[in-house]
Amino acid sequence: MLKIGVLGAAKIAPRALIKPARRTGRAEVVAVAARDVDRARAYAKKNKIPRVLDSYEALLADPELDAVYIPLPNGLHGHWTIAALAAGKHVLCEKPFTANADEARQVAEAAAAHPGLVVMEAFHYEYHPMTRRLVEIVQSGELGIIKEIDIAFAAPLAKPGDIRYRLDLAGGAMMDMGCYPISLLRLLAAGPRVTGAAAKLSSPGVDRAMDARFSLPEGGTARVRCSMFSTSILRLHAEVIGSEGSLTVFNPFAPQYGHRVRIENASGTRREKFSRRATYDYQLEAFAAAVEDGAPFPTTAVDAIRTMELIDATYVAAGLPIRQPSKVDPTPSTPAPSTPDLRSDPGAPANQPDPAVHLDPDAPTNQPNPAVHLDPDAPAPPKGD
Repeated sequence: MLKIGVLGAAKIAPRALIKPARRTGRAEVVAVAARDVDRARAYAKKNKIPRVLDSYEALLADPELDAVYIPLPNGLHGHWTIAALAAGKHVLCEKPFTANADEARQVAEAAAAHPGLVVMEAFHYEYHPMTRRLVEIVQSGELGIIKEIDIAFAAPLAKPGDIRYRLDLAGGAMMDMGCYPISLLRLLAAGPRVTGAAAKLSSPGVDRAMDARFSLPEGGTARVRCSMFSTSILRLHAEVIGSEGSLTVFNPFAPQYGHRVRIENASGTRREKFSRRATYDYQLEAFAAAVEDGAPFPTTAVDAIRTMELIDATYVAAGLPIRQPSKVDPTPSTPAPSTPDLRSDPGAPANQPDPAVHLDPDAPTNQPNPAVHLDPDAPAPPKGD
């Protein structure tokens, strides 16, 4: 069985790795390291992880481990992925893969220098059967020539001092939320190019919301919207309009909590349903298969370069700085800065309200804020993650 260590006592790890490992039986999380050893011990006790290492370096050097999971802040992903490869470990790295495209290329070069090791970007939704089916529908030609694509992902992340609002840790809405729509756009339409973008800021240089426009090779257009703090409490949808039909998806990124897929064309309207099994379970099985059997997988280091190129181009189009790798300091991290001002940025474009919530493609705009449960038939999200 694959033995995995976790770099950092991250809140995402139980949902993304620890519980999937127990459910699937394909891996065992056996160690954790954090910059605060006491926090790591408490985390290990809570999540039933057998061992605590006193540093990231010690975890990478541990001969018992086959692989490491990296859920650290965005600006640290590249450094520790390269360090893990140098230590002979397979890597499952959280998205976004790196701080920018240049760093993604450096990681891809390091991965190429270690051909026996797997480096997977953790775009878990790509491993769900629904995502494969969406790509199949678009590529089948039943929608005709793609004219428009609209993808949005908004969720409230307004915690005081949240690392996702820190520029020095490569934070921002486009990095943490927008990377999902960008990756899905790339799956549905090859070769999108950024034509414009507008951001709303939480602090200088840090976007709390982004609205980006793209051109498509066959003459179509695309729009990607994301937000960590806006009037749109929750927005999870994708729509593809072609010359012969349309595809509308509610909740493309976490279908296990409820989803809806509708296809309309000359033959009529149909709906398709998919497994409620967790996207993270599928991802872990794919990671284990890649490590143990050499099975191919889509979210490679090379693939991540193009995603980061589009994220970089979006920031440039919005007049914001491309994110940079964080400084790696072996000393304990300093306290997070004060809570960012989450009010509308005075310098943001005028008359640009946040889009209405779109939870159901059949629902009108400006509907009331949704409840936590996206679908009345869906299981509640895991507690304590």
